[in-house]
Amino acid sequence: MANTLTVHVQEGKEADIYITMEADGIMNEVVVTAGRKVESINEVPSSVTILQAKQIKEQLSINPNMTSILGNTVPGLGTYTNKATNAGQTLRGRAVLVLIDGIPQSTPLMNGSRDMRTIDPAVIERVEVIKGATSIYGNGSGGGIINFITKKPEGGKAISGETQLSTDGNIDYSSHTLGYRVSQTLYGNIKKFSYVVSGIYSEAGVQKDADGNVIAQPDGLGETKNYNLFGKLSYHITDNQQVTVSYNLFRSRQYADYINVAGKYGVSPAYGVEGVDPGEAAGTPHNHNLYVSYRASKLPFNSSLELVAYDHHFQSLNRYVEKSTAWYGPGQTYIESWKRGVRLNLNTPWKWKFLSGDVTYGMDVLKDRTNQTLTDGRVYIPDMKMMNYAPFAQVKIDYKDFVIKGGVRYEDANIEVPDFTTISKNADGSGGKFVQGGTLHFNATMFNAGIRYTRTPYFNPFVSFGQAFGLNELGRVLRSATQSSLDQITTDPVIINNYEAGFSSQVGPVSVTAAYFINTSKLGANLVEQNGIFVTQREPERVEGYEVAAEAQIVKGLRAGGTVSYVEGKSEKEDGSKVYMNGERIMPLKATGFISYSPVSALNLQLSTIHTGSRHRFEPRSTGVYGLSEGPVKPVTYFNFNGGYKINQSFNVALGIENVFNQSYYPARSQYRVQDAEYVQGNGAHFTLSLGYKF
Repeated sequence: MANTLTVHVQEGKEADIYITMEADGIMNEVVVTAGRKVESINEVPSSVTILQAKQIKEQLSINPNMTSILGNTVPGLGTYTNKATNAGQTLRGRAVLVLIDGIPQSTPLMNGSRDMRTIDPAVIERVEVIKGATSIYGNGSGGGIINFITKKPEGGKAISGETQLSTDGNIDYSSHTLGYRVSQTLYGNIKKFSYVVSGIYSEAGVQKDADGNVIAQPDGLGETKNYNLFGKLSYHITDNQQVTVSYNLFRSRQYADYINVAGKYGVSPAYGVEGVDPGEAAGTPHNHNLYVSYRASKLPFNSSLELVAYDHHFQSLNRYVEKSTAWYGPGQTYIESWKRGVRLNLNTPWKWKFLSGDVTYGMDVLKDRTNQTLTDGRVYIPDMKMMNYAPFAQVKIDYKDFVIKGGVRYEDANIEVPDFTTISKNADGSGGKFVQGGTLHFNATMFNAGIRYTRTPYFNPFVSFGQAFGLNELGRVLRSATQSSLDQITTDPVIINNYEAGFSSQVGPVSVTAAYFINTSKLGANLVEQNGIFVTQREPERVEGYEVAAEAQIVKGLRAGGTVSYVEGKSEKEDGSKVYMNGERIMPLKATGFISYSPVSALNLQLSTIHTGSRHRFEPRSTGVYGLSEGPVKPVTYFNFNGGYKINQSFNVALGIENVFNQSYYPARSQYRVQDAEYVQGNGAHFTLSLGYKF
């Protein structure tokens, strides 16, 4: 339904007009990530999940970590692990490429598993999750893409702002658990300039489980200090041209007064005791993003252009260990990655007889340098310097009630590796394997195609095929090399094929989306334990599963909904036998649900639940214990609560409670990892109380 608003302004006077639009019936959301241009989500022939600012804010009041927010809301994504890393949070059993405004945050050459915690949720306007293999943004998107889209200026004033203050802690065992968070955002428009700047600082107290035990697991979230500085400045050269500069700096480190005491797997949990960790504070010491973009529209043939140049620097510091199976003595590993690149994106509409559509085309250029060292100077993975060129083209065809899409992307990558010696496992430094370096060259042509029927919202089906290109975990292959030269090491890329069929449906107040998928790779990169460490096995793989999401407006002010997602995967041995993949890749069934009640417009209350099912695919090994990440998983269910009240136009309050019924449980990762030191329970009942002020 179209609505018309007429405003009369007296001649010679000025008026500030602010309009709030609320969806009535079908929400025709738009998505920019799927096709690298703005398009209706109803025209995308693939599965898409969009988290709007309202959902992010609700989840933020429960737990401020992006790994929690995404794990609790995105079907097909692994559940929250209660850690500062997102290890095990695969999407459809594959690695996911994380972006901030289209800029890659992931380090696929050596996965640091911290890419989902590279920005604070307070500066995110929305999150777009494109599920299934897609090469449209390049290396590492075998399971899909998560794109954090940052905030834009609001309103028409020269300066407006929002302040958020919050405190949090364990409800039943509050000692040493209290933390706090401060967030300040300013935004506005001054003539042709618009801007938004934010600063967030938070300190977390000790985390405790439902029994009062301190959670001090390696790479935990307790006792962390987090900083996020963000700024975006746009200049409107003309009505059709705009330049934007954006910068984001994220830092999260754990300064712990508690050290971990290993539990007994399957018997008793690991817990923390007061003590001193001899290593440096683990976490993300530095994640820096800078980009400059130029956008222009109404070019010849009514084309539009976007040119982006970016610089990204990422550091990941793992927890100190007294003894490792990978090297001699104690140590602490440090992954560092530098990326610089340019993205050129053009779009040209076209029309021919009864057909119409557009073509999106351009090129991505990326220079990536990644390594992994120990803080004492030992080299674990040498410098891997990649230069990647990737031209691409995507075509959209509108034919009657069908949207047809197809595209191609050519990947050309060169990776230089110097001569190196694998890290020693002996006290005298001997025993490392010398490997002669060289240059690895990869090229591949990736295709995608899909069709969606759009005539009626009652049934909107699609089928699609997509491919992804990945050089995943090349560093892991190099650090465990046994050959004497680089050209003898199996370093072939992972090419993933994704086949999918699904639909969306809107019938009155009820909406449903569902999809079934199969993704395969002739040469995968499965991580399997050998002698206490993960090694990469290059084997054929097949992963399949389904996702269903439903939501309904029951009566005015009362909504309910839920999701179910299931994934299973196997790899194929040389003898033709097929074996299940472990928990690092495959999560158990996940189901979520919520009921939201808003008796008046100023008040909203919501109770939600997260459930992970059972998974028992492996038997103990000859030693009598399960292999690493092969342990059985028992079902887990817990509930969260969040409520918000808008006091007036300026002030609002919110209360969130994680694990509201103080359920004792072991997260799925604690169960399948089969590690005494990582056998920790999830958070006990934990509250967050916040006050917001807007001006």
